[in-house]
Amino acid sequence: MSRILTEQELHNLAMNIVGHTLEDDGFEFLAVNSELEKNPQFVCTKDGVLHFIIVCAIVYPGNPNDKPTPLLTKMRNHAEKFEAKTFYAGVGLHKSGDETAPLNLNDEYVVTYNGLRQVS
Repeated sequence: MSRILTEQELHNLAMNIVGHTLEDDGFEFLAVNSELEKNPQFVCTKDGVLHFIIVCAIVYPGNPNDKPTPLLTKMRNHAEKFEAKTFYAGVGLHKSGDETAPLNLNDEYVVTYNGLRQVS
């Protein structure tokens, strides 16, 4: 029997997508936090620069390109204390063939991920 993915499962899926991309791009992981509402999700270095990366799973009809400004401002201010750069990774998810249906376990899904977007 199929069941709807929980918010935590959607978040973990988004983190896996972003994590694999970071790994492929040569980032070194210092800390990973997959707990919902605990930010940042990834603390990484690349080329000697510290990066704080906030991952958000966005289910249709939400837009993964819309940055959650208050959260990102708070994280940017925190990152500045560590001379780190802050990035947002919005990952859009929806069921393949029916974007309005809930995403169930074992469903095929569509990902909309446009990479890291620096928070300025």
